[in-house]
Amino acid sequence: MYDAFYSLKKKPFQLNPDPEFFFNSAVHKRALAYLRYGLAQGEGFVVVTGVPGTGKTMLVKELFETLRNENIVGGLMVTSQVGAEDTLRIIAATFGLSYDGDAKAILLKNLENFFKLKAREGKRVLLVVDEAQNLPLQSLEELRMLLNFELEGRPIFQVFMLGQEELRVVLQEGKMEQVRQRVTATYHLRPLEREETREYILHRLTTAGWNQDPRFSDAAFDEIHNYSGGIPRLINTLCDRLLLYGYLEELHELDLEAVQLVISEMEQDSVRSKPLHPSEPSDSFITEVNSEPHNSILPRGNIEERLFQLENQFSSLQKTVYKERALLRKAILLQLDMDEVYQDPPEEPIGPK
Repeated sequence: MYDAFYSLKKKPFQLNPDPEFFFNSAVHKRALAYLRYGLAQGEGFVVVTGVPGTGKTMLVKELFETLRNENIVGGLMVTSQVGAEDTLRIIAATFGLSYDGDAKAILLKNLENFFKLKAREGKRVLLVVDEAQNLPLQSLEELRMLLNFELEGRPIFQVFMLGQEELRVVLQEGKMEQVRQRVTATYHLRPLEREETREYILHRLTTAGWNQDPRFSDAAFDEIHNYSGGIPRLINTLCDRLLLYGYLEELHELDLEAVQLVISEMEQDSVRSKPLHPSEPSDSFITEVNSEPHNSILPRGNIEERLFQLENQFSSLQKTVYKERALLRKAILLQLDMDEVYQDPPEEPIGPK
């Protein structure tokens, strides 16, 4: 919608991780270096943590993009609260192996045979576990045991664990000593700094074909950073709403006032609306401005009283227009969300190559 208005090739601030938009900030560059170091080691766990929205999944997708010409068989596993045997079944399914109804011993044997088969082909199996903080301790132990599989003294299986900050706490528990000993590299993603936030926004706009329309004021960049705290997912959410607002208002420069208005709307959306008192007006797409006869619009009284009443009516009308525009933006966002749910094809999973 707004991409056509601003002559963009695609939406620059979509929430789905797209390696085309990967921003190689200082923190992400260093995290990639740790991942590649761990990959070069060829064994054990590599752990990457960070608060939600800091770009852990995007980081791994970028890594997989660089591995396409290497002898790595990669699989992505998104975890939930599952038992140990369920974890083995999910891993088997991730690599296209039989898993339904198989006993644990059979699951382990199938996985070992698969790892060894790929090793004989000159390949190594890499499992990326996303949201790893959800794994129970027993599942982490099962992953550790899988790392023991070897072929001619060489490790043939490796695990990258991505998780929120709770994962670091889990790994520090006393029962996790053997797991900690198998960690070859670890890194914690921090949010973007103020200047990095500006560079991140400009990078995504440029990647989407931006030609300086719309322009962002310096104060707008600062306010976006203040609100998001430098977390890429929050930056994307705010900037997407901001561009939609700019399109509806036909703006070609987005300033501090525009950013603050959109933030206000987002905060209102996040709070449950309170039940209205019978005397309070409700939000609707058609608002009755004045139900009196047309000639009653002209107030009675002396000049000053009439001017005062006219100013009040104009102010009320402005508020009504603002409210209807805000409701229109919400309706468009709701429709866009529904379109994504029912029309977008499912994202291709990272699987065996």
